[in-house]
Amino acid sequence: MKRSVVMWLLGLLLLFAFLASLAFGEVRLPLPDVMQALRGRGNPMTLTVLRDFRLPRSLVGAAVGAALAASGVVMQAFFRNALASPGLLGVSSGAALGAVSVLAFGLGQTLWTVPLAALAGAFASTVAVVMLARRGAGTERLLLSGIALNALLDAGTALLLSVSAGRLELNGQILFWLMGGLESRTTEHVIIGIPSIVVACVLLLPLGRALNLISLGEQTAQSLGVDVRRVRWQLVGLSTLLTALATSVAGVVGFVGLVVPHLLRLCLGPDHRRLLPAAMMGGAALTLACDVATRVLPGGLRLGIVTAFVGGPFFLWMLRTLA
Repeated sequence: MKRSVVMWLLGLLLLFAFLASLAFGEVRLPLPDVMQALRGRGNPMTLTVLRDFRLPRSLVGAAVGAALAASGVVMQAFFRNALASPGLLGVSSGAALGAVSVLAFGLGQTLWTVPLAALAGAFASTVAVVMLARRGAGTERLLLSGIALNALLDAGTALLLSVSAGRLELNGQILFWLMGGLESRTTEHVIIGIPSIVVACVLLLPLGRALNLISLGEQTAQSLGVDVRRVRWQLVGLSTLLTALATSVAGVVGFVGLVVPHLLRLCLGPDHRRLLPAAMMGGAALTLACDVATRVLPGGLRLGIVTAFVGGPFFLWMLRTLA
């Protein structure tokens, strides 16, 4: 009963956050007008604002949050560590370096260039981690390889920032991308990110039982009939894809994949068959709520800044609790 109530509450929170994302902005739209516009009726200006600006931004935000939260569930179960999060294998850092590279070298004039470069960087980093860890099949070697590669990729990003320091406009573009955000999301970003995120999430859901067993230990899972090697690479591949797609359309957005899975695990327990869909809804709701905060709070905050303000204190609380 409690689990059903939590799932219903998550659905209502997601709906509320989605409608708030459509209503709030530089031009505030009354909720009745938003509902009319969703049915293709009402004021032409409201229709234009909703169709061309708010709806793509909200859809991308929901997909990004769902992808990061689902990836966080996988990482925490895979490494059996509540502090694990997306990007642990260098995915986010690789995506950042790919996007920053095309911006720094003046190749980011077209809309698709930066997202595609981010995707390429994310998958290149994952391939590098797998090759570094191929002599040892355990998760420990993967984790250590990811940590080392993260440091190297972050250094490469910092180098490009230093090289472009004299070009203020370019440096501003790079910094804004690194802080994450949903501004200026268009139908093209919806096409780039959402179909692939939906497919990856659908493929991930049937692996909930295998995640339950792997979280008990690889030897235990093997003895209970799980093909650990095959499932491990399925999980790594899908988690990489989700993080890469999210980063490619929204920049680097931290802490969503850390906060949401941990909170929902406290409410729903460790069963990943329930935790995965719940995390997708919770991650989407949290990302949309943080994006609404960037519009209504003063100072021109970016999405990555707001999620860091939410997730940073939570991370410190987790460290204190788990110590």
